[in-house]
Amino acid sequence: MQHKLNAIRRACPSSRRPLASPARPRRAGGFTLIELMIVVAIIGILAGIAIPQYQDYVARSQFSEGLSLASGQKAAVTEAFSYKGICPSNASGGTDGIPTATSIQGSYVAGVEVGGTASEAGGCTITANFKEAGIAKGLLGKYVKLTMGNADKGSVTWACQSSADKKFLPQVCAQVAVTPAGK
Repeated sequence: MQHKLNAIRRACPSSRRPLASPARPRRAGGFTLIELMIVVAIIGILAGIAIPQYQDYVARSQFSEGLSLASGQKAAVTEAFSYKGICPSNASGGTDGIPTATSIQGSYVAGVEVGGTASEAGGCTITANFKEAGIAKGLLGKYVKLTMGNADKGSVTWACQSSADKKFLPQVCAQVAVTPAGK
């Protein structure tokens, strides 16, 4: 009977089946411990870089709120200076269309003070004071101050200064080391 099977196999080459290979040990599927450790190390390195960058991004966005709230008072201050020749002050109450300092606040800003000493060039200031808690570390208790200038030349400009860390400031703002007396 074996001869008949061999004869049939020779007659039909497509019916030949490879002989079974000797038993080989099968490798188990999955990842090795070293491969998993490498992946964890890579994720750790990426997180070590990404988290500080994200914190800086959050602080810059919080700073922009202060700059935005301060900038919102520019028109009223410029108008009061143009018509009356004074720098309005909102420390004790609203004046010249500017609400009180504590009425102008945001999620990260405690209040926006308007004041300054009028001169021919301007001299009016708008200061946004950041909160003492609940915001980025580099902004805690800091301020951003806009100072009017160039009013005597017919084109009002605003200089920006801040006590916040330099890495959080936009290019138009300069960092100051000391807190102004009028803060």
